[in-house]
Order: sequence, then structure tokens, then C-alpha cells
Amino acid sequence: MRKLLNTLFITSEDAYASLDGENIVLNREQKEFARVPLHNLESIFSFSYAGASPALVGKCLKEGILFSFFTPRGRFLYRSAGITQGNVLLRREQYRIADDERRSLGIGRNFIIGKIYNARERILRIIRDHPYSIDEQKFSFVANELKIYLRKIVSISSIDDLRGMEGAAAVLYFSCFDSMILASKEDFYFHGRSRRPPLDNVNALLSFVYVLLSLDCVSALEAVGLDAAVGFIHTDRPGRKSLALDLMEEFRPCIADRFVLRLINNRILKKDDFLRQETGAVLLKPEARKVLFQYWQQQKKEVVIHPYLEEKVERGLLPYIQALLLARYIRGDIDGYPPFLWKG
Repeated sequence: MRKLLNTLFITSEDAYASLDGENIVLNREQKEFARVPLHNLESIFSFSYAGASPALVGKCLKEGILFSFFTPRGRFLYRSAGITQGNVLLRREQYRIADDERRSLGIGRNFIIGKIYNARERILRIIRDHPYSIDEQKFSFVANELKIYLRKIVSISSIDDLRGMEGAAAVLYFSCFDSMILASKEDFYFHGRSRRPPLDNVNALLSFVYVLLSLDCVSALEAVGLDAAVGFIHTDRPGRKSLALDLMEEFRPCIADRFVLRLINNRILKKDDFLRQETGAVLLKPEARKVLFQYWQQQKKEVVIHPYLEEKVERGLLPYIQALLLARYIRGDIDGYPPFLWKG
């Protein structure tokens, strides 16, 4: 089983990262302030304008360490990518499936089954844990409707219909999201998704955490030899990692949304941790991102039971395990792609 290593977050916007032997060295104003062994890392996220040395980026490429670059405000810029893993036969079969709507639908259906199932589990968990803090009748209605969608999705006959059902289910799920926020309601409220840009604190958190999750999915897919840019539900688009967006669908409710609600309901983040720009866009402040990263890494180390493998695994390994199962299905080693079905 793959070992879950650490992620280094470089949050000082004037920090310059360089290589010294087998270590990453961080300098500010030409003075070293941190040194981290590379062999402990699986990824590096840099929010610095100062950047990194070519030697360090080259070393990370060689060692398979994901190196992603963001602006200090948190907007994703690009990531380094090394030699593609796996064999060409796996990727060629992936491309054949992507060009065949019937076969794409078979995989895509299971991604969306996972997403709807996990969204319903999130709803049911709130009903169990906070019955007196919510409109229980509304939550029960949504849970029942999502159950109906799960039955209907089996007979879906086209990718377009699948996308339509996924969208309708997402609207239902998010109709309850504001009520899942149980603390600091005057500062954290949800009146619908706003993406580019996020227009409130909750959407700022959701968008930022979704980026982190998508990068984990990219890394997992490339680690098993799949092409993260060629998906089955999301269409091809230059610069978009469509298969990573497919894979992360089933993780949105049980990893990303759960994490965002934890930050809010446990009062880990507060109103002062956000910055509103003149355009109306809301962003996390640098110090708040440091706190978020700390808890994000802690969540990755939590142990869960994988429903298909029936083994204890760290939460951070779930994208890798699902990518591995997807690769096994594409190779013909298993009869179908088993989505991750979360038990809330």
C-alpha cells in the first residue's frame, strides 16, 4: 500500500525555495529560515511570488514530488509534472473509453452514484447529530429524493442525462447546506454556489478546498499511469484535468464539504480570516490558509474503513486507492469501477 507522506505549504509570499543536497531550503531576504528533507514529502504547494530554483523543480520532477504554484491570494497557477507513470496500453484503453459514450457512461455513472450517495449520507448524519438545530422534515425530504435519484441513475442512457441528474441532485443537496452551518451564522451563510469569484466566506472556503482536493486527484491518477486530462463526464478542455474532476465528484461531500463545515462549526476560522476585494471576491487571508493547511493535513491522517477493500486506510489515501481501482477496471482486472461509498 502506498505510504502517505507529508505536504509542504510555503505560505510566505517572499520565500524563495531552493535545493541543497536532498533538502528543500527556504530563504527570505537571502537568509535561510527553514530546511525540510525532500524524502519526507509527496507534494509542495507554494504561495510565494519569489518562486523556486530550477534545480529544486527538476529534483521534484525526478522524485515524483508534486510541485504546485499559487498566487499569494490563493489562485492556482500551475503545477510541475514529471514523466508519466504506467504503460501506454493503459492510457490507450482510457482514450478508447473516453471516445465511446456507452463505456464512458458506465464509469461516469458510478462516479455520480458515489457523489449522490455520499451527499445523502452527509444529510443523514446531520439529521442524526443535530435533529433540533435543523428543519428535520426538509432534510428527510431531500434524503428521500436523493435516494430516488440513486435508483433512477441506473437507467440513465446518455452522458447528458447523467450530467442533468447530477446537477439536479447537487441543487437538492446544497439547498440544505446553509442549515448545516451551525455556528457564526451572521458571518458564515450559504445562499448558493458562487465560483469565479467566490462572493462570501463559505464559497471562498469551498472553492479553495475543492482546488486542494482536485490536485490530490491529479496526483493520484498520474501515479497509477492514467491521463488526468481525459475524463468520462467532464469534456476535454485545454488546461483542464477532466478525469481528476470526475474522480473528485464522489469525494466532494465526504472530504471537502465535511472539512469546510468542520472549520466553520468548530469555530476554527472566523470572519476576520477573510478579505473582501473591491470586485466583491472573497479570499482567505494568508494566516488563515496556514490554519486551514494544518487541519487539512490532520484530516488526511484520519483512518477510515474502505468499503470495497474492507481495510483501514488513511483518508488522504482515498484518491490514490480509487485511482488504482479505476486503472484496474480499465485494464480489465475487475468487472466494474467501485465508487467510494462513505458511511457517515
